[in-house]
Amino acid sequence: MSESIRKEILSGVKRVVIKLGSSVLTHGSGELSEGVFDDYAREISALKGRGIEPVLVSSGAIAAGMKKLKIKERPHEIVAKQAIAACGQSALIWYYEQAFSVFGEKVAQILLTHDVLTARKRFLNARKTLFTLIGMGVIPIVNENDTVAVEEIMVGDNDNLSAMVTSLVEADLMVLLTDIGGLYTQDPRANDDARMISVVDEIDESVERFAGDTKGRTTTGGMRTKIEAAKTAAAFGVPTIIASGKSAAVIDDIFEGKDTGTLFLPAKEKLKSRKHWIAYTLKLAGAIVIDGGAVKAIVSGGKSLLPSGIKSVCGRFGVGDLVRCVDTTGKEVARGLSSYGSEEIAKIAGKRTQDIEGVLGYKYSDEVIHRDDLVVMKK
Repeated sequence: MSESIRKEILSGVKRVVIKLGSSVLTHGSGELSEGVFDDYAREISALKGRGIEPVLVSSGAIAAGMKKLKIKERPHEIVAKQAIAACGQSALIWYYEQAFSVFGEKVAQILLTHDVLTARKRFLNARKTLFTLIGMGVIPIVNENDTVAVEEIMVGDNDNLSAMVTSLVEADLMVLLTDIGGLYTQDPRANDDARMISVVDEIDESVERFAGDTKGRTTTGGMRTKIEAAKTAAAFGVPTIIASGKSAAVIDDIFEGKDTGTLFLPAKEKLKSRKHWIAYTLKLAGAIVIDGGAVKAIVSGGKSLLPSGIKSVCGRFGVGDLVRCVDTTGKEVARGLSSYGSEEIAKIAGKRTQDIEGVLGYKYSDEVIHRDDLVVMKK
């Protein structure tokens, strides 16, 4: 049953985002393994031969820098990590250049930060560049720009970066390759009776409980971030496969439809590009607590959020920031771009629309969050 679902999904894949984690590109000691690049260059070049357009999201800059600088232990200081990444980026792309050149393929390095993806104009410019590279037959290799990223502009892990890139390039499939075979009911390294889950229909709370942190010597993510990434891709209508990048010919096996790793099916209702960008690319700045009537109006009625349905405000944010809409129990209902700042909303909470100007002395909009800028997160 699993293989028939996989073959049906894979038959429609024209563009794929493949994430190679640091754990895949390194030995157990944490040192970069140069031979791995040759293996993946062969498999990914073969995909191109089948008419599939690959986009790589590659970790490994810090591991490559540690190898170049002969550093054995990963530092904790951000500045040291950034300096090592700066040394490692050139080495990392060189490994890819050499490996893919054997198969007559060319690669391009794309370094992104979160602010590139959150500014809509820059998001679209990055998309145009990637589309142009793909059209030229070049394989884009994407990584976070660790050398300049600080907390405000940092994605933080390449799993979620992969999900953002999947939306950016409008891919049909996301593949996350790690050092674990897929999603298990328990951590297989600590529990002999752990069972791998072949197919996940929907990422709900029961699935999220299976995900634990699996950080290693050179990694920043874990299974939890991979589940978050798969959930993000699913909302865009894209399936995800999490599989072991340590397995020989894993990409070949995946695209032959074999029961490899865990397949996460896409959501039945796909978000449009802009709404997906709002919900899953922008960083949250605060929250608005709404009453039952507002929950019903947003979830069932497709309505905007009006001040009359607001109970309170959490955090400080400005006009145009992304905020969560939560019910009185704290459960997230929706996300959207606020038409007012947090201090303004606190003043008009519970008021009628026609009272906004009287309270504030001005009015930007009738709605606190317009339905065009509002995304329902859970029905």
